[in-house]
Amino acid sequence: MRHGPTSGVRWFVATGVVLVGFATIAPAYAQTYPVKPIRIIIPFPIGGIADVFARVIGGKLNETWGQPVVVENRAGAGGNIAAEFVAKSAPDGYTLVVGSIGTHAVNVSLFRKLPFDPVRDFAPISMMLEAEGLLVLHPSVPAKNVKELIALAKARPGQIIYASAGNGTAGHLSGELLKSMAKVEMVHVPYKGNVPAITDLIGGQTSLLFATMPTVLPHVKSGRLNAIAVTGAKRSPAAPDLPAIAETLPGYDVTNWVGAFAPAGTPRDVVTKLHAEIVRVMQAPDIQKRLLTEGAKFTPLSPDQFGDFVKSEIAKWAKVIQQAGIRVD
Repeated sequence: MRHGPTSGVRWFVATGVVLVGFATIAPAYAQTYPVKPIRIIIPFPIGGIADVFARVIGGKLNETWGQPVVVENRAGAGGNIAAEFVAKSAPDGYTLVVGSIGTHAVNVSLFRKLPFDPVRDFAPISMMLEAEGLLVLHPSVPAKNVKELIALAKARPGQIIYASAGNGTAGHLSGELLKSMAKVEMVHVPYKGNVPAITDLIGGQTSLLFATMPTVLPHVKSGRLNAIAVTGAKRSPAAPDLPAIAETLPGYDVTNWVGAFAPAGTPRDVVTKLHAEIVRVMQAPDIQKRLLTEGAKFTPLSPDQFGDFVKSEIAKWAKVIQQAGIRVD
């Protein structure tokens, strides 16, 4: 069939109308978003730092937008269960995940087969916080500092048990990095989150734990656990009397972080809208004060900057994991 000039013009006009229609969908969608409940999926159990601040953000979003924000905990597999669920959800801004250093930077190197790609399958929204970690011991462990702990581990190879919030978490990586740098053997026991790991440590089922400050500081203050060092590169303003592990093992540095992600393909305007609200919430004076006292901080990275940060973290930990020969499957 032959097309004359007139039919060609008609085809062009019709196509132009379609293109214009597509161009107006995303902005219009963002203007009305949200029109139904939002789900925030947490890779860890109730009570951890990711869960606590996700609920703070969710409550503020509900106040601002008038739509319910449901926080749902899906623990297990080092956070992979929750991350995979969101990666495969509809990219409409109604299902988000609080990703962590584990789910979005470490697991891709720790697991031989990851059911999602931490870069390709997600749209970064915003960093939520960075939290320094504490190395805490059960009171029965005869070590008052990192040097004494290393000596004890060398004297009792394979007898010291360290707990973590799960395979691939910052706590797990902290322990493996200590083992590698100090050349000691300790047994790793992964839990489904910091809360059960802390419970068993207090009960004496394990020897030590690397965890974020907000989750263990109350137990340190009560005397149920002994804190001997922070995991960051230098001392923390929240615990200035505690040395950094790096003071004994130069170059040691592990800082946990969590951030909000949507499935890849989520409209950019929706990502921008979510980002702006999270930044507003986390920069509020009361939240800033709370972060400071709990050994955490908020850095307002743009979605693109957060995405670049995730890529840099993947590269950083891939080298560490490869050099240490760490695998969890």
